[in-house]
Amino acid sequence: MAPDYARRHLRFGWWSLLLFTTLGLVLETLHGFKVRAYLDVSNETRRLMWTLAHAHGALLSIVHLIFGLSVRVAPEMGARNRPLISWCLIGASVLLPGGFFLGGTVFYGGDPGVGALVVPVGAVSMMIAVFLLARMAAATTGRTGGTAGKR
Repeated sequence: MAPDYARRHLRFGWWSLLLFTTLGLVLETLHGFKVRAYLDVSNETRRLMWTLAHAHGALLSIVHLIFGLSVRVAPEMGARNRPLISWCLIGASVLLPGGFFLGGTVFYGGDPGVGALVVPVGAVSMMIAVFLLARMAAATTGRTGGTAGKR
């Protein structure tokens, strides 16, 4: 049985959006209660890395939702590369925010920790997925005669 990519990415997107908005709420709480482990100048790297984890995670969650809806609306778009696109999006959603978060957990004199080493891998994974989707969207538009915006 073929995987249901639309359902997979809608489910992944909603759950990860919950996770990363919760992380945002935790960060706001740390800020609101003036927790020194988060706000001290010596912890500026931690604050930046955790904020980047929250922002990238929330944005990638929305990308999953859009991809899941796109699969339902235009099932022919990206069908050939859908397994690769799916794994690249999931990989990016784990590696980008995860690397930022781990990089801020332990850091060295203002430099992020070793967890940040996976961030470029996640970024490349995201770029591969977006490139494949953009290429497939252009090919799909070309086959329909470019009438998407005409009435």
